[in-house]
Amino acid sequence: MLRKPFFAFSLSLFLSAGLAAAQVTPPAKKPPVAAPASRPAAPVSSEERVAALTASMTQALGLTPAQTEKVRDINTKSVRKVEAARQRFAGEPAAKLRGAIEDIGLARLEQLKDVLTPAQFSRYQQKREEKLGIPTVRGYQGTPPPSLGGRGGEE
Repeated sequence: MLRKPFFAFSLSLFLSAGLAAAQVTPPAKKPPVAAPASRPAAPVSSEERVAALTASMTQALGLTPAQTEKVRDINTKSVRKVEAARQRFAGEPAAKLRGAIEDIGLARLEQLKDVLTPAQFSRYQQKREEKLGIPTVRGYQGTPPPSLGGRGGEE
């Protein structure tokens, strides 16, 4: 049972780290908010972030040692790119940073697809969608258009 929350936390840590930094609030005007007691403390360094994310994925997806090393490499590169994007877009509108982080995430997803088995990738996607609140579309639930053989017209 501990695996799912930790996996979700680790995944969100990577994907939302840049979005949290994208909020434009001067640090001097707003005191830091303490993390809720129910959550573990967020890793501080990029190496800790990579280690936590990789460990979570290894456990949740049952990665082999070879997969774990490849995933660690992908995570390392992605975390570094997110950090570079934060620095690059420091004075820019938050939308630019969000766009860059989204691009990094999509590239990471493609790389993971090449490393994970189809079953592992499917499970990863499912957990990612749950955590990010992405609605899962399993199929169209309305009447198909007449051109697709629906009931409403000529076929």
